[in-house]
Amino acid sequence: MKTRNLMIVATLICICLIAYWYRPANTTENNLPQKKQAQIFKKVAYTTSEAPDKNGLGTYAGTASFILKGIDWLAESQFENGGWGAGSNNRQHIRDPKAVKVDPGTTAFAAMALLRAGNTLKRGKHSGNLKKALMYLLQLIEEYPEEGPKITNITGTQPQVKLGRNIDASLCAQFLMRIKPHTRGKLAKRVDKSLGKCLVKIQGSLAKDGSIRGGGWAPVLQSAMANNTLEMAYDAGLKVDKKALERSRDYQKKIGSKGKSKGGPVSTFGRKGMMATPTYSAGDAGVALYSISSNQRATAKEAKKAEKIIKAAIRKGKLNKDAKINADNLSKVMDSEDDARKLSQAYEQNEATYKRLQNKQVLAGFGNNGGEEFLSYMMTSESMVINGGEKFDKWQTKMLERLEKIQNPNGSWSGHHCITSPVFCTAAVVLTLTVEKDKDMLVKERKKD
Repeated sequence: MKTRNLMIVATLICICLIAYWYRPANTTENNLPQKKQAQIFKKVAYTTSEAPDKNGLGTYAGTASFILKGIDWLAESQFENGGWGAGSNNRQHIRDPKAVKVDPGTTAFAAMALLRAGNTLKRGKHSGNLKKALMYLLQLIEEYPEEGPKITNITGTQPQVKLGRNIDASLCAQFLMRIKPHTRGKLAKRVDKSLGKCLVKIQGSLAKDGSIRGGGWAPVLQSAMANNTLEMAYDAGLKVDKKALERSRDYQKKIGSKGKSKGGPVSTFGRKGMMATPTYSAGDAGVALYSISSNQRATAKEAKKAEKIIKAAIRKGKLNKDAKINADNLSKVMDSEDDARKLSQAYEQNEATYKRLQNKQVLAGFGNNGGEEFLSYMMTSESMVINGGEKFDKWQTKMLERLEKIQNPNGSWSGHHCITSPVFCTAAVVLTLTVEKDKDMLVKERKKD
């Protein structure tokens, strides 16, 4: 009898534990009072640099209907407090965007997708979503201590565990840089201050080899996003240590190159969908796509610069019309042989990574889609739009066809390994397919050091 009673008690305890484990997350956490929200959003209307666009006409002009469906789904998945969440790494099975806790990295990533798609703080169908996201992020960043690499106490999110625990600062900084031109007055000052705080934290988390400390399952992607952030900030004239940027960029160049990095090749263990030959990065989790796309994004601007210099030299008659882009020709028209060598190397790597991405096995990544694959596609699209031309057109056509086929019926995209979050995955896809709208910021170069 005692044994039976003990079994009943044990069963009830198990049921309670399971119910607790799979409970919906607190969806009201971090919510601002409604009255305070209304006051803040009213102020936003008077601190933007644009005229209102009541109809929102032209915001999504030329955008395919299936992408619009994804954008609408993303906007509807936002919490009332302005945030979005990717969910816990320990609860990857949860696909309901409202059954997770909000986090700053995913919020910034989703808001960046709406912004790139064509919305601003005063224009577009989803301008209200941007206002709410911006105010949520500003409040969170402002309240967090200056010290250390983090901007939040929230831990264990899918992006943090799979990319790296310091990923939030890079994602937030990228969003703030893009929203900054649309603000003025006090709001602009708040954005500047929070952006500066994120940039300090990113540079403070750089390791000696140029990677970002606190890496996750595929840390090369965290380091790549940090490098992209620092490069954009530097070219925008913001406070970035040039030596830190060079260290970060050099790391990215090494991890995706064909040459052996320190420690030699890393085995992929022959897992399905991965490269049949070894990769050369301990940070790509054995998935060549991650290191290749990271390398390509890091070399894009220098590769384009090399191309421009050679074309200009040909026009001026300094080089033959059939002159190739290499170190010898660059050194003939540049003051520094070292700079010529660096640009030549970046161009060669960028070309090599493009060729490797034509391999279906490489493009498949892990073998099925996860947030890491979508993030890699996004970085490659950014690289392609920087370089422009026929390669970009071909790549985007391939992405449109590939990503439309795997869209969920509700308009979202979701992962089948690691980062499974439909919010993160949908944001990455929207960012990939609307990349051309962000061209001005992506190609921008610093005028003076």
